[in-house]
Amino acid sequence: MAIKLINELSIAGKRVFIRVDFNVPLDKQTKKVADDNRIRAALPTIKYALEQNARVILASHLGRPKGKRNPDFSLLPVAERLRDILEREVVFPEDCVGDGVKKNVMHLPEGGVILLENLRFPPEEEANDPAFAEKLAGLCDVYINDAFGAAHRAHASTEGITHYVAEKGAGFLMEKELKFLGQLMEAPEKPFVAILGGAKVSDKIAVIENLSKKVDRLLICGAMAYTFMAAQKIPTGKSLVEEDKIKTAERLLEWTKTFNVEVELPIDHVVAEKLEKDAPSEVVARAKIPAEKMALDIGPETVAAYSKIIAGAKTIFWNGPAGAFETPPFNAGTIALAKAVAASGAVTVIGGGDSVSAVKKAGVATQITHISTGGGASLEFLEGKPLPGVAALES
Repeated sequence: MAIKLINELSIAGKRVFIRVDFNVPLDKQTKKVADDNRIRAALPTIKYALEQNARVILASHLGRPKGKRNPDFSLLPVAERLRDILEREVVFPEDCVGDGVKKNVMHLPEGGVILLENLRFPPEEEANDPAFAEKLAGLCDVYINDAFGAAHRAHASTEGITHYVAEKGAGFLMEKELKFLGQLMEAPEKPFVAILGGAKVSDKIAVIENLSKKVDRLLICGAMAYTFMAAQKIPTGKSLVEEDKIKTAERLLEWTKTFNVEVELPIDHVVAEKLEKDAPSEVVARAKIPAEKMALDIGPETVAAYSKIIAGAKTIFWNGPAGAFETPPFNAGTIALAKAVAASGAVTVIGGGDSVSAVKKAGVATQITHISTGGGASLEFLEGKPLPGVAALES
């Protein structure tokens, strides 16, 4: 793709609009940033711009304010955290466009930083309104997109703005995401193992279809495994099954055979009557889930079998937890897989909030090759879909 990087553009002293992904969790009590990983992920791009004495305009969304001004979704706590991290002043206006914002930007000195208020407060952002996009473009000389997590959205700040700015390019985080995810689809070292978990088959249909053309083994876990088991007429008790996707699961299993992909399903399960913290549980074999119980995690035999396959992989992609990860003790399988992935020595790419949380809680995040900030964007990339925010950067 003919996409220029920020370090290939002349930005010295210029007003540089950097679309970042500062959609971070806030503490419900203190309203402060609870996890600043996404802020830190953007630092290489921000710091490079500052080293060039650029006038840095940062813009992001936070949460889903649905086109209305809502103080619960203000980026003020993010501005405060960024100020602490950068150890310099961060101007924070009350809006993302308008005369006041433009005045703040025009008075920004070289090496100055401004973080605009939530882009999604005006409904025009998600509507990709051309007039709104032009207002955003009017703030800058150069546009940089470093928000891979929002690249699958054709919004004013990710797609529309590029039609009104002469110079545009990608930040270092965007480059990193495209490099590692692109490597999975273009030239993965074999054996290539994909681990797919989470609740729903419906979220992963296109990913399974596209990855089947690339992977050697597909390890299915999480609640979605029980829809696949139901497709094979295996008893699932009260486990979560997407009844309307059983036929889809049957079709996907046939589809993977076309590409000689070995699909693995759990061979034992941790079951309980209720999904509650520290609920009484037991381990049962694949076909022996009691009618009154639900499977909430993979069992030790599955962990051992999956870990053995993971150990022999050269490339691994993982998206989705192996069980009800947020509720101990049903997080054990996910934590065990995280440790196996980290110890594999393979090129490892993690995508999806719970999988990312797992490698952090397992204390192995630094042993992962690439932890994607994308979520939905990384899945759409692996589905083979063009990402509007990426396509808009191509010259």
